[in-house]
Amino acid sequence: MLIPILLLAVGLVMLLFGGEIFIRGSASLARRLKVSPIVIGLTVVAFGTSAAELVVNILAALHGSPDIAIGNILGSNISNILLVLGISAMIYPISVKGGTIWKEIPFGILATVILFILSADLYFGNGIENVLTRGDGLILMGFFIIFLYYTFGLSKVKADETEKVKVYSRAMTLFYVLAGLLSLVLGGKLLVDNGVILARMWGMSELFIGLTIVAVGTSLPELAASAIAAYHHHDDLAIGNVVGSNIFNVLWVLGLTPIITPINFNHDANTDVIIAIGVASLLFVFMFLGKKGNRYKLKRWQGAIFIMLYISYILFITTRG
Repeated sequence: MLIPILLLAVGLVMLLFGGEIFIRGSASLARRLKVSPIVIGLTVVAFGTSAAELVVNILAALHGSPDIAIGNILGSNISNILLVLGISAMIYPISVKGGTIWKEIPFGILATVILFILSADLYFGNGIENVLTRGDGLILMGFFIIFLYYTFGLSKVKADETEKVKVYSRAMTLFYVLAGLLSLVLGGKLLVDNGVILARMWGMSELFIGLTIVAVGTSLPELAASAIAAYHHHDDLAIGNVVGSNIFNVLWVLGLTPIITPINFNHDANTDVIIAIGVASLLFVFMFLGKKGNRYKLKRWQGAIFIMLYISYILFITTRG
């Protein structure tokens, strides 16, 4: 048991180090490409921090552990908003532009609603069990292509040059992005692998492991990236990372997973899909409470509520087993 605990500590250090240099490199990349940081947050940062979920899901599906694959994504999306944005807002209130409120966050809610429609076969009387088929995966991937097309349009919007960002050389920017991403993925994998080993030693179910140990573990890259972005006042990177990562998780990761091999969707997980929809909707509502001019702010007290809600969610699924 000692070795898994030590490897967990190593993974945490790698996450903190990787998150710091990844955010520095991403902010520099946005400035060098002359695009808004929200674009980098929704694409480069979101894709990078979702790499851990992608690796875990593919391996879980191939090894016949669908509950870990499903729990990983749902738990990760819930923790991204409640835990990641909660902690980030506690560090420093996150200010967001109107476009993110009216477009990116609703798109994330829509993605989760589509997942519910495709996965809840028993609710809609479409079968004798819930299954994500290859056709369902293709539908999710289709919406993912639409999302990429939207972010391509965002890249043409002129960046805000007033934000203070340290710009590195082209080589150093690329190094920070790649080295930070590698450290985030490897650190997340160490945490997930050894967390699962410890959880199974304690007799936990695969869905519970997926929703908690694996989900939080694969969300740690997002937590490191968004918390450090909030600390450096890179608000668009902080929020773009979470919103983009949630969209990537549902449309890209859960779209690709059943294409590789169809997966059974645990009936209990439908409840977690509904919770994920509710959590994303709460984020949408919360942003209006701090509206000032054309900016919307997630304040510290709202971050504290998110964290308390996440603790309540963990207690709920622990009780459920």
